[in-house]
Amino acid sequence: MKTFDLIVIGSGAGLNVAAGAAEHGLKVAIVEEGPLGGTCLNRGCIPSKMVIQSAEVAENIRRAEEFGLTAKMDKVNLKLVTDRANYAVDADSRSIEKNVRSDKNPLFFKGRGKFAGKYVLEINGEKIKGKKIVIAAGARPSIPPIPGLDKIPYLTSTEALRQTALPKSMIILGGGYIGVELGFFFTALGTKITVVQRNKLLVPREDREVAELITKVWKKKYCVLTNTDAIKVERSGKDVAITVKTGNAVKKITAEKLLVATGVRPNSDTLNLEKTGIKTNKNGFIQVDKFMETNVKNIWALGDIAGIYMFRHSANLEAEYVLNNILNKKKAVDYYPMPHAVFTSPQIAGVGLTEQEAKQQNKKNVIGKEYYKNTAKGIALAEKHGFVKLIVDKKTKEILGCHIIGPEASVLLHEVAVAMKAGKHKALDLLRETVHVHPSLNEVVQRAALAVPL
Repeated sequence: MKTFDLIVIGSGAGLNVAAGAAEHGLKVAIVEEGPLGGTCLNRGCIPSKMVIQSAEVAENIRRAEEFGLTAKMDKVNLKLVTDRANYAVDADSRSIEKNVRSDKNPLFFKGRGKFAGKYVLEINGEKIKGKKIVIAAGARPSIPPIPGLDKIPYLTSTEALRQTALPKSMIILGGGYIGVELGFFFTALGTKITVVQRNKLLVPREDREVAELITKVWKKKYCVLTNTDAIKVERSGKDVAITVKTGNAVKKITAEKLLVATGVRPNSDTLNLEKTGIKTNKNGFIQVDKFMETNVKNIWALGDIAGIYMFRHSANLEAEYVLNNILNKKKAVDYYPMPHAVFTSPQIAGVGLTEQEAKQQNKKNVIGKEYYKNTAKGIALAEKHGFVKLIVDKKTKEILGCHIIGPEASVLLHEVAVAMKAGKHKALDLLRETVHVHPSLNEVVQRAALAVPL
């Protein structure tokens, strides 16, 4: 049996740990069933944002008349749209595998790894042992137990990003991040969508004002059924039919395609963790301490399978700390501040506490809020609804959170994140006092800071 200083399971952010450990002289193995590069590259943030760029162009074309222009979209070549993304990510994945295979450290084992003992993995019948192990095996789409769903074809985000023919209609189960991103993509290109959301709001994890606004905007433009449960799925000719229940009202809706976007589940159930004694929580996520170490010494977990923040940028951050902890430079992960963005329409971004979370934590906070439409650039963009919202500690002036909904929200948020990182109690003054280009969209961030009543 081959023995390694370190075995890494997973080739997303886990590859960062494997490569770094090898550079420091450790004998490393990396185990991956494939394709290499992890969820983000192959079926997540990279291909989705590439195809969503086409949706943003399509949306701009449809809004041309607002800006005194005449334009129309004659045809959508969905194959070209998705091929553009998938050719790029597939090439990157192949390149990563080629590079990993060409190097003897880390040594690549292609296949599904399962624990055969506390520090022993079995891949394709071969067993290897690791003095230390990192589990970065990710997550996969979660499929709800709806009667009939297992008997009809449906899409998850994986298949949705590889469609080559634009469906005329689509039912989307779930109104979270994946649902609203892919919903925007398909509807911008011409698909008629129906969103079935159990919660009363779309993206309910966001600040309530943000979630309320996107729900309001989407209900005006699309068919969005909130507080609604799917209770049965069946065939209706060539279409899919779903019986849904809203309160006491039951009805059947049909569409050409069904997209299931009801969250993800960790891949911990594929690893034979019972052989190791590693603990998971009730949802299957591996439990880790502040150093990302499991309850079993010298076994760490990071990324989606640990379920702390489920972003690629948070997984990359965790990988940095795990590598240092493996090299005996022990330090707890510092997530502050952890931003995120939702690439839908309107775009959403946030960092820190929501107003509701601040209240739950009994924070004495004040709110600074400004609308895009009150800035010169916001007027130029004809933006009617978007805003920036700052949640600030009344006494210390620490920015507790920032939430943005509107054009380029993901870009605008970074100004706040950098200020928060620069100094908890200096961030608000930095935003207020920094000279902003006029007219630039970032002025709406500065004006929200100036609106904080201190």
